[in-house]
Amino acid sequence: MNTKPFEQYESEVRSYCRHFPTVFVKAKGAEFTDENGEKYVDFFCGAGAVNYGHNNDYIKSKLIDYLSADGILHALDMYTVPKREFIETFENKILKPRGYDYKIQFCGPTGTNANEAALKLARKVTGRQNVFAMMGAFHGMTLGSLALTTDMSSRAGAGVPLHDVTHIPAPYMFPELDTIAYMERLITDDHSGIEKPAALFIETIQAEGGIMVMSEDWLRRCREFCDKYGIVLVCDDIQVGCCRSGEFFSFERAGIKPDIVTMSKSIGGYGMPMAIALIDPKLDIWKPGEHNGTFRGNQLSFVAAKAGLEYMLEHNVEAETKRKGEIVKGYIEKEILTLDSRLELRGRGLIWGIDFEAFGDDELSERVIDACFKNKLVIEGAGRKNSVVKLMPPLVIEDELLLKGLEILKKSIVECL
Repeated sequence: MNTKPFEQYESEVRSYCRHFPTVFVKAKGAEFTDENGEKYVDFFCGAGAVNYGHNNDYIKSKLIDYLSADGILHALDMYTVPKREFIETFENKILKPRGYDYKIQFCGPTGTNANEAALKLARKVTGRQNVFAMMGAFHGMTLGSLALTTDMSSRAGAGVPLHDVTHIPAPYMFPELDTIAYMERLITDDHSGIEKPAALFIETIQAEGGIMVMSEDWLRRCREFCDKYGIVLVCDDIQVGCCRSGEFFSFERAGIKPDIVTMSKSIGGYGMPMAIALIDPKLDIWKPGEHNGTFRGNQLSFVAAKAGLEYMLEHNVEAETKRKGEIVKGYIEKEILTLDSRLELRGRGLIWGIDFEAFGDDELSERVIDACFKNKLVIEGAGRKNSVVKLMPPLVIEDELLLKGLEILKKSIVECL
């Protein structure tokens, strides 16, 4: 297997390939195949970008039909049939049945650009600069989003000061601290030194933060806090949206409506690049072209996104995600947590994390990830010191393959312990 061109010519910034040092040639459903014909179970899911599986047949057929008909591929923000059909499907099949009223902004095709748009709009609407975000947050790698993000290695790459953000302790960090009361004190105390923010950015589940699930009560209190003080509530649903947590939007379980919702990854349906910001209509005060991007009109992404929504609804993916999540939870509690009392499990739907931090060995989770790969399972890490092994398979994974992956994970943990 020839990996020399990558190692010789590709930038040192490459990362995932260092854990998965093989050359992949095919992917189907929840499996990869490499150049040697070896098959790997996928618990990585393109970092959450292929919830409906690799090369989903239904979505693929729609893409092939569109390409075969010489459909327009690049159209910036011009009117096109694929964009119209996606908008109509998203509004009528996803938003309205859930009681949500949002305008759709098509951003540059990555999640960080959607968060940049949300930042700019919240500041424009309120006339304020400061923003609140949570410790443990990950919102992207461009400068505005990176200012919201807290892990030091990511922030160190900026090379400039990252400012106009106040980071609030996440509720799990200090259980005795009422973080909502803390934020309220910051903006009402004339000696706090903290300006009232334009926005509060939250993740209902901090994925890169270590699979930290925020309580429904805390999410509802965030909504009440923002309403009380005229703060824009932004929910980053980039990784845990599109049914990953069990519901299409991860905040549905709390019965709240954020002012802005950012989405990317699996909203592209097929791993296609796409990002959107859902905006409360009263906040939509953009001037034409005030936030734009050359590739915000990728027509194949619209085609795949619409097909992905259709597939999701037809195959009851929300309910299936919850059912399979119980399989994962039950297996890990019975077969893995019993291996050592220091192991900790967190998660919801089909995003779970096994935390190895209590072992006091900063390399243990990395060794588990490497052992998984050798045993033909692709899985990644998250959290402080990357101590959490994150399970995130495609939502359409077959039960048999899901259990096979779990068995490989158990075997790999046993080897490393």
